[in-house]
Amino acid sequence: MPKMKTNRGAAKRFKCTGTGKVARRKAFANHILTKKTTKRKRGLRQGAIVDATNAAGIKRILPYL
Repeated sequence: MPKMKTNRGAAKRFKCTGTGKVARRKAFANHILTKKTTKRKRGLRQGAIVDATNAAGIKRILPYL
């Protein structure tokens, strides 16, 4: 059986937490920040956990996560 290939784009965007959940960054934090409130930008700095409905698909394309 050959080794499975990792989706390199996904590997740069997701990582695994100690409990096995998939962590991600929040979207909309890169540009056009002047119209966003300080409170909203502060919230975007925090990471987030991938929803359970999407986690299975991410783990499939990241076999060695």
